[in-house]
Amino acid sequence: MASTRDSPGPEFPSTWARLDPDKPAVVVLEDGGEPARTLTYAELDQRSLRLARLLHADGLAPGRHIAVLMENRAELFEVCWAAKRSGLYVTVVNTRLNPAEAAYVVRDCGAEALVTSAALGELAAAIVDGTPGVRRRLVVGGELAGHEDYLGALTAVSDGPAPPECEGDTMLYSSGTTGLPKGVKRPLTLAPPGGEFRLRPLLAAMGYGRDTVYLSPAPLYHAAPLGYSMAVHRFGGTVVVMPRFDAEGALRAIQRHRVTHAQFVPTMFIRMLKLPEPVRAGYDHSGLRSVVHAAAPCPVEVKRAMIDWWGPVIWEYYAGTEGNGITCIDSADWLAHPGSVGRALVGQVHVLGERDRELPAGETGTVYFSGGGSFEYHNDPEKTAGSHNARGWSTLGDVGHLDEQGYLYLTDRLSHMIISGGVNIYPQETENVLVLHPAVADAAVFGIPDPEMGEQVKAVVQLVDPATASAELGAELIEYCRTRLAHYKCPRSVDFTEQLPRHDNGKLYKRLLRDAYSGGAPGSTATTR
Repeated sequence: MASTRDSPGPEFPSTWARLDPDKPAVVVLEDGGEPARTLTYAELDQRSLRLARLLHADGLAPGRHIAVLMENRAELFEVCWAAKRSGLYVTVVNTRLNPAEAAYVVRDCGAEALVTSAALGELAAAIVDGTPGVRRRLVVGGELAGHEDYLGALTAVSDGPAPPECEGDTMLYSSGTTGLPKGVKRPLTLAPPGGEFRLRPLLAAMGYGRDTVYLSPAPLYHAAPLGYSMAVHRFGGTVVVMPRFDAEGALRAIQRHRVTHAQFVPTMFIRMLKLPEPVRAGYDHSGLRSVVHAAAPCPVEVKRAMIDWWGPVIWEYYAGTEGNGITCIDSADWLAHPGSVGRALVGQVHVLGERDRELPAGETGTVYFSGGGSFEYHNDPEKTAGSHNARGWSTLGDVGHLDEQGYLYLTDRLSHMIISGGVNIYPQETENVLVLHPAVADAAVFGIPDPEMGEQVKAVVQLVDPATASAELGAELIEYCRTRLAHYKCPRSVDFTEQLPRHDNGKLYKRLLRDAYSGGAPGSTATTR
């Protein structure tokens, strides 16, 4: 385990700006792996402070909201740290959403300021009319009608006294009970910047410190890449950001930048393992001290192969954006308990059966945490209440069991969530679109096995007139979804059935459908790539 003796402990970027102003806080890579932009700690501190002053002058007091719509670039961290140091909530919007979806998120979170990029100008322009609560719109990297130049706005900010600083937080979006995304909102402590943060125990266990070089290969609108990257800044390390994941590109970045820490999802492991052996052997990974994975189940064979390749540096954790608890497991423990996601590091794990009865070791039930962080789903008290029991314990909707030593094993997803390539997909939203098609009477959307992505999106549709079923109609339904939803949420294939397994109480038994397709789809009528 790496030592953090060279670091005084989790601090704040302003601490490192004073101690080592020219040290890179962020290195953003081009597609080919060359550094495209380096942001020093002095620049991160100064620019986030100027933006915080600008927002304060706009009347955004602690507890108010801003939003970011931006690809992986350095300015995203400036905006997020401006919020973190001024007691604001910041929502980083998924850049793959369509205009209606993106506008909903910005509107629902209550953002009064939005920072976007010229590269996403078409999407940013399309959501203006649907986000009337946004009072200030800034753009980086070019011009965009109706948006103010980001650097120009920061340059014009006075150098006067800084507004009072206190800890803000991210508010990222998950799914709601209606299928619409819901913001995961944690209470603000409004403590002075640099205090406790929820990832501290996990990162301390994995040896994060001032000498950390952390590789982030995933989109920063996801909770884990953003949360880990900003946590690295608290320790005074350097974050190396890939514009998008590329298997050989990740190996090249690990070697070139002497990466010490990184985070991947299992799909990324699979793609790296599938590289030709001479390519894999051609890159040096000896600087790696801990590599963490989460977000989706990792096949035992894949994880064992990664440990064989990179050594006992692989860690796994189980947690959610909600921050209600964390389990973790290192390589040695995992080899002794293959398939486990570890023991509780934050909070206490409980497995409950019917009527909230706590189950003994080995019995499967719903996984709850107690004693961890609190949260609510923004503007959705029903979903918030549904995630807590009478004792105040909370669940992410997963099913699993504990062994005699307290190691947790996840066996199912209570919420029917699809995880494809580490990305969460919520099928209710897709079902709600499909049933609007005039030919559709009912629809079920679920995940089926995919050897590379873990799962892919499958739709089984009950038609108003079963005689109209055809490959052409299936393709039409896929396109129908794609015009209304981000493409990754849409079915890759569609089957038709005369009757879906829906009970008289309205409950759809998706387990029956998933079981039928567990060995592969029995005859898709339409497929798309």
